[in-house]
Amino acid sequence: MKDKYIVSPAPHVHDKSTVKNVMWNVVIALIPALLFAVYYWGLRALILTLTGAIAAVITEAIIQKLRKVPVTVHDGSAFLTGMLLAYNIHVGAPIWLPIVGAVFAIGVGKQVFGGLGNNPVNPALLGRAFLLASWPTQMTAGWVAAKNSAMSGLNNLSRIATNLQELSPKAYELVTGATPLKVAQSLRDTSFVADINAQAGGLNLGGRIFDSLTELATLKSLFWGNIGGCIGEVSAFALLLGAAYLLYRNIIEWRIPLFYIGTVFVLSLIFGGIPGSGSSVMLPFFHIFAGGLMLGAFFMATDYTTTPITKKGRIIFGIGCGLLTIVIRLVGGYPEGVSYSILLMNVFTPLIDKITMPKPFGKVAK
Repeated sequence: MKDKYIVSPAPHVHDKSTVKNVMWNVVIALIPALLFAVYYWGLRALILTLTGAIAAVITEAIIQKLRKVPVTVHDGSAFLTGMLLAYNIHVGAPIWLPIVGAVFAIGVGKQVFGGLGNNPVNPALLGRAFLLASWPTQMTAGWVAAKNSAMSGLNNLSRIATNLQELSPKAYELVTGATPLKVAQSLRDTSFVADINAQAGGLNLGGRIFDSLTELATLKSLFWGNIGGCIGEVSAFALLLGAAYLLYRNIIEWRIPLFYIGTVFVLSLIFGGIPGSGSSVMLPFFHIFAGGLMLGAFFMATDYTTTPITKKGRIIFGIGCGLLTIVIRLVGGYPEGVSYSILLMNVFTPLIDKITMPKPFGKVAK
Protein backbone atom coordinates (compact mmCIF):
# COMPACT_ATOMS: atom_id res chain seq x y z
CA MET A 1 0.00 0.00 0.00
CA LYS A 2 1.36 3.34 -0.99
CA ASP A 3 1.99 6.01 1.67
CA LYS A 4 -0.53 8.81 1.79
CA TYR A 5 0.58 12.41 2.15
CA ILE A 6 -1.82 15.07 3.30
CA VAL A 7 -1.26 18.62 2.10
CA SER A 8 -2.88 21.33 4.21
CA PRO A 9 -2.45 25.10 4.54
CA ALA A 10 -0.26 26.69 7.21
CA PRO A 11 0.12 26.93 10.14
CA HIS A 12 1.30 23.41 10.82
CA VAL A 13 2.47 23.94 14.40
CA HIS A 14 -0.08 24.36 17.17
CA ASP A 15 0.06 24.79 20.92
CA LYS A 16 -2.50 24.90 23.68
CA SER A 17 -2.51 28.68 24.06
CA THR A 18 -5.87 30.41 23.90
CA VAL A 19 -6.93 34.03 24.15
CA LYS A 20 -8.50 33.28 27.52
CA ASN A 21 -5.35 31.62 28.81
CA VAL A 22 -3.11 34.49 27.70
CA MET A 23 -5.31 37.30 29.00
CA TRP A 24 -5.93 35.83 32.44
CA ASN A 25 -2.25 35.00 32.83
CA VAL A 26 -1.42 38.66 32.21
CA VAL A 27 -4.01 39.63 34.82
CA ILE A 28 -2.32 37.25 37.27
CA ALA A 29 1.06 38.82 36.46
CA LEU A 30 -0.32 42.27 37.30
CA ILE A 31 -1.53 41.25 40.77
CA PRO A 32 1.83 41.82 42.57
CA ALA A 33 1.79 45.47 41.46
CA LEU A 34 -1.77 45.81 42.73
CA LEU A 35 -0.82 44.33 46.11
CA PHE A 36 2.04 46.82 46.44
CA ALA A 37 -0.30 49.65 45.44
CA VAL A 38 -2.80 48.63 48.12
CA TYR A 39 0.01 48.43 50.68
CA TYR A 40 1.29 51.93 49.88
CA TRP A 41 -2.02 53.70 49.15
CA GLY A 42 -4.77 51.64 50.74
CA LEU A 43 -7.95 50.03 49.41
CA ARG A 44 -8.70 52.93 47.08
CA ALA A 45 -6.09 51.53 44.67
CA LEU A 46 -8.04 48.26 44.56
CA ILE A 47 -11.38 50.07 44.18
CA LEU A 48 -10.18 52.16 41.22
CA THR A 49 -8.65 49.10 39.55
CA LEU A 50 -11.79 46.97 39.91
CA THR A 51 -13.94 49.90 38.81
CA GLY A 52 -11.98 50.26 35.57
CA ALA A 53 -11.97 46.49 34.93
CA ILE A 54 -15.70 46.01 35.61
CA ALA A 55 -16.62 49.07 33.52
CA ALA A 56 -14.63 47.65 30.61
CA VAL A 57 -16.33 44.24 30.89
CA ILE A 58 -19.82 45.76 31.02
CA THR A 59 -19.07 48.08 28.09
CA GLU A 60 -17.81 45.22 25.94
CA ALA A 61 -20.82 43.03 26.78
CA ILE A 62 -23.29 45.80 25.92
CA ILE A 63 -21.59 46.67 22.63
CA GLN A 64 -21.33 43.03 21.57
CA LYS A 65 -25.04 42.59 22.35
CA LEU A 66 -25.86 45.63 20.24
CA ARG A 67 -23.66 44.33 17.43
CA LYS A 68 -25.41 40.95 17.71
CA VAL A 69 -22.13 39.08 17.98
CA PRO A 70 -21.12 36.52 20.61
CA VAL A 71 -20.36 38.03 24.02
CA THR A 72 -16.76 37.11 24.79
CA VAL A 73 -16.07 38.94 28.05
CA HIS A 74 -15.12 35.64 29.67
CA ASP A 75 -11.85 35.65 27.69
CA GLY A 76 -10.43 38.31 30.02
CA SER A 77 -9.37 40.79 27.34
CA ALA A 78 -11.84 43.48 28.43
CA PHE A 79 -11.03 42.94 32.10
CA LEU A 80 -7.31 43.30 31.30
CA THR A 81 -7.90 46.49 29.29
CA GLY A 82 -9.82 48.08 32.16
CA MET A 83 -7.19 46.97 34.65
CA LEU A 84 -4.35 48.45 32.60
CA LEU A 85 -6.32 51.64 32.10
CA ALA A 86 -6.75 51.98 35.86
CA TYR A 87 -3.05 51.27 36.36
CA ASN A 88 -2.38 54.47 34.38
CA ILE A 89 -4.42 56.57 36.82
CA HIS A 90 -3.26 57.85 40.20
CA VAL A 91 -4.99 56.99 43.46
CA GLY A 92 -6.23 60.53 44.06
CA ALA A 93 -8.28 60.54 40.85
CA PRO A 94 -12.09 60.66 41.05
CA ILE A 95 -13.89 57.32 40.81
CA TRP A 96 -15.59 58.22 37.51
CA LEU A 97 -12.29 58.67 35.71
CA PRO A 98 -11.45 54.95 35.18
CA ILE A 99 -15.10 54.33 34.22
CA VAL A 100 -15.05 56.94 31.45
CA GLY A 101 -11.60 55.82 30.35
CA ALA A 102 -12.62 52.16 30.21
CA VAL A 103 -15.77 52.95 28.20
CA PHE A 104 -13.69 54.90 25.67
CA ALA A 105 -10.93 52.28 25.56
CA ILE A 106 -13.36 49.46 24.81
CA GLY A 107 -15.87 51.35 22.70
CA VAL A 108 -13.57 53.48 20.57
CA GLY A 109 -10.23 51.74 20.99
CA LYS A 110 -11.44 48.20 20.40
CA GLN A 111 -15.05 47.48 19.42
CA VAL A 112 -15.34 50.19 16.77
CA PHE A 113 -12.65 48.31 14.81
CA GLY A 114 -14.42 44.98 15.12
CA GLY A 115 -13.23 43.74 18.48
CA LEU A 116 -10.21 41.84 19.76
CA GLY A 117 -7.45 41.43 17.21
CA ASN A 118 -8.58 44.25 14.95
CA ASN A 119 -7.60 47.31 17.00
CA PRO A 120 -4.65 49.23 15.54
CA VAL A 121 -3.44 50.69 18.85
CA ASN A 122 -3.44 49.59 22.48
CA PRO A 123 -6.95 50.34 23.82
CA ALA A 124 -5.85 50.99 27.42
CA LEU A 125 -3.24 53.54 26.31
CA LEU A 126 -5.73 55.16 23.95
CA GLY A 127 -8.11 55.48 26.90
CA ARG A 128 -5.38 57.11 28.97
CA ALA A 129 -4.55 59.54 26.16
CA PHE A 130 -8.25 60.44 25.91
CA LEU A 131 -8.47 61.09 29.65
CA LEU A 132 -5.30 63.18 29.65
CA ALA A 133 -6.55 65.30 26.76
CA SER A 134 -10.07 65.69 28.16
CA TRP A 135 -9.43 66.02 31.91
CA PRO A 136 -5.78 67.04 32.32
CA THR A 137 -6.34 68.50 35.79
CA GLN A 138 -7.86 65.32 37.20
CA MET A 139 -5.13 63.22 35.56
CA THR A 140 -2.20 65.35 36.71
CA ALA A 141 -3.32 66.89 40.02
CA GLY A 142 -4.29 65.51 43.39
CA TRP A 143 -1.50 62.96 43.53
CA VAL A 144 -1.21 60.96 46.75
CA ALA A 145 2.13 60.22 48.38
CA ALA A 146 2.91 56.64 49.29
CA LYS A 147 2.88 55.57 52.95
CA ASN A 148 5.47 57.53 54.98
CA SER A 149 7.10 58.93 51.86
CA ALA A 150 7.60 62.12 49.91
CA MET A 151 6.03 62.06 46.46
CA SER A 152 9.44 62.23 44.82
CA GLY A 153 11.00 59.45 46.87
CA LEU A 154 13.54 61.97 48.22
CA ASN A 155 12.68 61.00 51.77
CA ASN A 156 15.81 62.30 53.49
CA LEU A 157 15.79 66.00 52.60
CA SER A 158 18.79 66.75 54.82
CA ARG A 159 21.06 65.19 52.20
CA ILE A 160 19.95 67.94 49.81
CA ALA A 161 20.12 70.86 52.22
CA THR A 162 19.50 71.54 55.89
CA ASN A 163 16.09 73.18 56.45
CA LEU A 164 15.18 72.99 52.77
CA GLN A 165 11.76 74.51 53.42
CA GLU A 166 13.29 77.67 54.86
CA LEU A 167 16.14 77.75 52.38
CA SER A 168 13.90 77.54 49.30
CA PRO A 169 10.13 77.12 49.67
CA LYS A 170 9.82 76.56 45.93
CA ALA A 171 12.34 73.71 45.99
CA TYR A 172 10.69 72.17 49.05
CA GLU A 173 7.29 72.23 47.36
CA LEU A 174 8.76 70.53 44.30
CA VAL A 175 10.49 67.76 46.22
CA THR A 176 7.54 66.96 48.49
CA GLY A 177 4.67 67.52 46.05
CA ALA A 178 5.80 66.11 42.69
CA THR A 179 6.48 62.66 41.29
CA PRO A 180 10.12 61.73 40.49
CA LEU A 181 9.80 62.37 36.75
CA LYS A 182 8.09 65.70 37.38
CA VAL A 183 10.98 66.72 39.63
CA ALA A 184 13.45 65.82 36.89
CA GLN A 185 11.44 67.70 34.27
CA SER A 186 11.20 70.84 36.43
CA LEU A 187 14.96 70.84 36.98
CA ARG A 188 15.51 70.98 33.21
CA ASP A 189 13.87 74.41 33.24
CA THR A 190 16.83 76.76 33.60
CA SER A 191 14.67 79.65 34.85
CA PHE A 192 13.17 77.45 37.57
CA VAL A 193 16.63 76.27 38.67
CA ALA A 194 17.93 79.85 38.67
CA ASP A 195 14.97 80.86 40.85
CA ILE A 196 15.47 78.18 43.52
CA ASN A 197 19.22 78.75 43.48
CA ALA A 198 18.62 82.47 44.07
CA GLN A 199 16.26 81.65 46.94
CA ALA A 200 19.04 79.54 48.41
CA GLY A 201 21.51 82.39 48.27
CA GLY A 202 23.40 81.13 45.24
CA LEU A 203 23.68 77.53 46.44
CA ASN A 204 23.51 75.04 43.56
CA LEU A 205 20.26 73.63 44.91
CA GLY A 206 18.94 72.49 41.53
CA GLY A 207 22.03 70.39 40.87
CA ARG A 208 21.89 68.89 44.35
CA ILE A 209 18.26 67.85 44.01
CA PHE A 210 18.89 66.35 40.59
CA ASP A 211 21.89 64.39 41.88
CA SER A 212 19.76 63.12 44.76
CA LEU A 213 17.42 61.49 42.26
CA THR A 214 20.16 59.03 41.36
CA GLU A 215 21.40 58.29 44.87
CA LEU A 216 21.04 54.75 46.16
CA ALA A 217 18.41 55.73 48.73
CA THR A 218 16.17 57.27 46.06
CA LEU A 219 16.66 54.40 43.62
CA LYS A 220 15.73 52.02 46.42
CA SER A 221 12.48 53.93 46.96
CA LEU A 222 11.78 53.78 43.22
CA PHE A 223 12.53 50.06 43.02
CA TRP A 224 10.26 49.09 45.91
CA GLY A 225 7.58 51.67 45.16
CA ASN A 226 7.84 54.05 48.09
CA ILE A 227 7.03 57.00 45.80
CA GLY A 228 4.11 58.88 44.29
CA GLY A 229 2.73 57.88 40.92
CA CYS A 230 0.06 55.95 39.10
CA ILE A 231 -1.30 52.68 40.47
CA GLY A 232 0.59 50.48 38.03
CA GLU A 233 3.95 52.19 38.29
CA VAL A 234 4.26 52.02 42.07
CA SER A 235 6.84 49.23 42.30
CA ALA A 236 9.44 48.20 39.73
CA PHE A 237 10.07 45.07 41.81
CA ALA A 238 6.41 43.99 41.63
CA LEU A 239 6.28 44.57 37.87
CA LEU A 240 9.48 42.57 37.39
CA LEU A 241 7.90 39.68 39.30
CA GLY A 242 4.95 39.76 36.93
CA ALA A 243 7.22 40.06 33.89
CA ALA A 244 9.27 37.06 35.03
CA TYR A 245 6.06 35.04 35.30
CA LEU A 246 5.00 36.00 31.76
CA LEU A 247 8.43 35.20 30.33
CA TYR A 248 8.45 31.85 32.12
CA ARG A 249 5.03 31.00 30.71
CA ASN A 250 6.08 32.20 27.22
CA ILE A 251 3.22 34.69 27.23
CA ILE A 252 5.48 37.55 26.16
CA GLU A 253 8.67 37.65 24.10
CA TRP A 254 11.90 39.24 25.35
CA ARG A 255 12.95 41.39 22.39
CA ILE A 256 10.62 44.38 22.79
CA PRO A 257 11.19 44.85 26.56
CA LEU A 258 14.96 44.34 26.26
CA PHE A 259 15.48 46.80 23.42
CA TYR A 260 12.95 49.26 24.86
CA ILE A 261 14.61 49.38 28.27
CA GLY A 262 18.10 49.12 26.75
CA THR A 263 17.49 52.13 24.49
CA VAL A 264 16.24 54.18 27.44
CA PHE A 265 19.32 53.12 29.42
CA VAL A 266 21.80 54.21 26.73
CA LEU A 267 20.10 57.48 25.77
CA SER A 268 19.49 58.59 29.35
CA LEU A 269 23.13 57.89 30.18
CA ILE A 270 24.26 60.11 27.32
CA PHE A 271 21.65 62.89 27.36
CA GLY A 272 19.86 62.64 30.72
CA GLY A 273 21.89 65.06 32.82
CA ILE A 274 21.38 68.77 33.41
CA PRO A 275 23.88 71.66 33.78
CA GLY A 276 25.13 71.95 37.32
CA SER A 277 24.62 68.31 38.23
CA GLY A 278 27.15 65.52 38.43
CA SER A 279 27.41 63.00 35.64
CA SER A 280 26.01 59.95 37.38
CA VAL A 281 26.21 56.48 35.86
CA MET A 282 23.14 55.70 37.95
CA LEU A 283 20.92 58.10 35.98
CA PRO A 284 19.68 55.38 33.59
CA PHE A 285 18.37 53.40 36.55
CA PHE A 286 16.33 56.42 37.60
CA HIS A 287 14.71 56.55 34.16
CA ILE A 288 14.08 52.80 34.17
CA PHE A 289 12.54 52.59 37.65
CA ALA A 290 10.64 55.91 37.55
CA GLY A 291 7.29 56.33 35.85
CA GLY A 292 5.56 53.73 33.73
CA LEU A 293 8.51 52.29 31.81
CA MET A 294 8.37 48.85 33.42
CA LEU A 295 4.60 48.66 33.03
CA GLY A 296 4.77 49.79 29.43
CA ALA A 297 7.73 47.68 28.36
CA PHE A 298 6.47 44.36 29.73
CA PHE A 299 2.69 44.68 29.73
CA MET A 300 1.72 47.12 26.95
CA ALA A 301 4.46 47.17 24.34
CA THR A 302 4.18 43.37 24.14
CA ASP A 303 0.50 43.38 23.14
CA TYR A 304 0.02 40.76 20.40
CA THR A 305 -2.36 42.75 18.20
CA THR A 306 -0.62 46.11 18.04
CA THR A 307 3.07 45.14 17.87
CA PRO A 308 5.17 43.56 15.10
CA ILE A 309 5.12 39.82 14.48
CA THR A 310 8.67 39.54 13.11
CA LYS A 311 11.75 39.30 15.30
CA LYS A 312 13.51 42.18 13.55
CA GLY A 313 10.32 44.18 13.73
CA ARG A 314 10.10 43.71 17.49
CA ILE A 315 13.65 45.00 17.87
CA ILE A 316 12.83 48.07 15.79
CA PHE A 317 9.62 48.58 17.76
CA GLY A 318 11.44 48.41 21.10
CA ILE A 319 14.15 50.83 19.99
CA GLY A 320 11.53 53.23 18.64
CA CYS A 321 9.59 53.16 21.91
CA GLY A 322 12.76 53.84 23.89
CA LEU A 323 13.80 56.71 21.64
CA LEU A 324 10.40 58.39 21.77
CA THR A 325 10.14 57.91 25.54
CA ILE A 326 13.45 59.69 26.15
CA VAL A 327 12.66 62.47 23.67
CA ILE A 328 9.34 63.18 25.40
CA ARG A 329 10.84 62.96 28.89
CA LEU A 330 13.82 65.19 28.17
CA VAL A 331 12.48 67.80 25.74
CA GLY A 332 8.71 67.26 25.58
CA GLY A 333 5.92 68.96 27.47
CA TYR A 334 5.08 65.92 29.61
CA PRO A 335 7.33 64.39 32.27
CA GLU A 336 6.37 60.89 31.07
CA GLY A 337 6.53 59.57 27.52
CA VAL A 338 5.79 55.84 27.78
CA SER A 339 2.13 55.91 26.76
CA TYR A 340 2.57 58.15 23.74
CA SER A 341 5.71 56.35 22.59
CA ILE A 342 3.90 53.00 22.47
CA LEU A 343 0.84 54.50 20.78
CA LEU A 344 2.98 56.15 18.11
CA MET A 345 4.90 52.94 17.46
CA ASN A 346 1.60 51.03 17.29
CA VAL A 347 0.73 53.18 14.28
CA PHE A 348 3.98 52.15 12.57
CA THR A 349 3.52 48.44 13.25
CA PRO A 350 2.05 47.56 9.82
CA LEU A 351 4.94 49.34 8.09
CA ILE A 352 7.52 47.66 10.34
CA ASP A 353 6.01 44.26 9.59
CA LYS A 354 6.01 44.99 5.88
CA ILE A 355 9.69 45.93 5.70
CA THR A 356 10.89 43.15 8.02
CA MET A 357 8.74 40.27 6.75
CA PRO A 358 11.02 37.50 5.43
CA LYS A 359 10.67 36.45 1.81
CA PRO A 360 8.58 33.28 1.42
CA PHE A 361 10.57 30.18 0.53
CA GLY A 362 10.86 29.82 -3.23
CA LYS A 363 9.64 33.31 -4.08
CA VAL A 364 11.60 35.02 -6.82
CA ALA A 365 12.39 38.69 -6.18
CA LYS A 366 11.07 41.05 -8.82
